[in-house]
Amino acid sequence: MDNSKQGLLPIRHGVKLSKKQSPKTDEELKRMSNIPYASAVGSIQYAVHCTRLDVAYALSVRSRYQECAGVAHWSAVKSILNFQSDDDDVKSQSSFVFKLNGGVVAWKSSKHDTTTDSTTKAEYIAASEAAKEAVWMKKYILELGVVHSITEPIVIFCDNNRAIAQAKEPRYHHRSKHILRCYHLLREMVSRSDCRMDQVSPAENTADPLTMPMSQVAHTQYLDKMGLRSMGDWL
Repeated sequence: MDNSKQGLLPIRHGVKLSKKQSPKTDEELKRMSNIPYASAVGSIQYAVHCTRLDVAYALSVRSRYQECAGVAHWSAVKSILNFQSDDDDVKSQSSFVFKLNGGVVAWKSSKHDTTTDSTTKAEYIAASEAAKEAVWMKKYILELGVVHSITEPIVIFCDNNRAIAQAKEPRYHHRSKHILRCYHLLREMVSRSDCRMDQVSPAENTADPLTMPMSQVAHTQYLDKMGLRSMGDWL
């Protein structure tokens, strides 16, 4: 890796990973047994938790193959190191990004535990997960007593109007009857003003890079929205 060319993106359009790319012969298994796949994933995970939220989606995809990693999976992991949608099932990828005073303070990128049959349901579940994080953050910051406006409802931006409507209006229940009850905690949080849902255009959705591959131009633009800068910009 010392002599590797620096990449421009952590994950590129058209790069598909699946369990079909796992080792199938003894020779392939032997080769992969000498490769520190899990160690590399763990190292990247540490960076994601600290400062590199921009590679959270790329890492989430690669980490699914730690027990059956093949050459293609390893090449994909190395693409993240160079940089410093799932073919195995139809579960959606969700994410959220929380900003405070212009800086990102919390983020998450993960695959849903359940399968959804519409974008609305997938967005609703993602909003529910974000709302739970919002309530925890609100209580924590309130105890610190450093942000007076934290007593107001935390705004959760979503780019799906139907998901927003489901969170605000119980009459939309017939459209969401197949969503697990635990995710409807979102409605309760909205009704008691812990948080409120607002619409945001997909182009302004800061969490999008944590759910899908981006072009180099779009990726750079989203980094700017997150407030992330390369070390060279600060020196």
